[in-house]
Amino acid sequence: MNPLFTNIKAMLGIDNSVSTAEKLASTFGGFVGIFLISWVSYYFTGANGTALIVPSMGASAVLVFAVPHGRLSQPWALVAGHVSSAFVGVVCYLLIPNVFIAAGLAVGLAIGVMHVLRCIHPPGGATALVAVVGGTQIHALGFEYIVVPVLINTFIILVTAIVFNSFFPWRRYPVNLMRFSDAPSAQEQKVSQHPSRFIDKKYIERALNDIDLVIDLNADDLQNLFALAVEHAESPSFSTQQVLLGHYYTNNQHGADWSVRQVIDEAISDDPQKDMVIYRIVEGRGLRSADSCTRTEFAAWAVRELFSTQLQKKEL
Repeated sequence: MNPLFTNIKAMLGIDNSVSTAEKLASTFGGFVGIFLISWVSYYFTGANGTALIVPSMGASAVLVFAVPHGRLSQPWALVAGHVSSAFVGVVCYLLIPNVFIAAGLAVGLAIGVMHVLRCIHPPGGATALVAVVGGTQIHALGFEYIVVPVLINTFIILVTAIVFNSFFPWRRYPVNLMRFSDAPSAQEQKVSQHPSRFIDKKYIERALNDIDLVIDLNADDLQNLFALAVEHAESPSFSTQQVLLGHYYTNNQHGADWSVRQVIDEAISDDPQKDMVIYRIVEGRGLRSADSCTRTEFAAWAVRELFSTQLQKKEL
């Protein structure tokens, strides 16, 4: 790629593209979410015009359907971010006669409140602003604006996001519902074998405090990212020694091609052509089916090991 183009891309913040399946899922999810907000709000309230739907819900739809695993998209951020911002916006409108000052304070204070409540949700700023500049229909609602339309809109998009994202095995909302995560056993092995190459979470948290910025990743996300980067750098291909009985693996493909296999049996042999594994597909394409192949073929298919979050919850 041309270095000039690469620099321009970096300067503009153009990120790597996602799969076509992910794009289509996000697009359809946004449509479903806003359609249901409009329809349900009208059905229950009979509202119309600007009071029917808060425009900031469009921005929330982008987050919960396009970035469902992001920190800023999670339920607490979504609900508390909108509700607290709506409250701040209404108070500013009622107490401050100058609309310009009220608008500025509404957004500024909403950001501050979201920081305090740990519910940063960017669309919340728009929710606070609408309370001030939304016109007579919104102003006539007073504190009712917090419940109708904000809370009801938020509840609809929350339920829609949970249900909608459950149809796609490679995404879940909230992110805690993901059935598989990066295997901690693999990370612990890295720590024991290469302690100098593994970044302890406490140092990541300290670094986040040092830069003093809000990013849409937490320390665990960054630790997993660093661990995977080291793994890819040190071992470009998956080895047969990494294929273990009872463990889970993914091909790391996107969209409909994503799959997770569990090794349920094996026939160990010194001959690579006869060293066999039997696996069951537990997520993604071919769900609940089983098959067998050589350990070498399985290693060629696998990209990384996963850990069942359901087992982890049972242990806790």
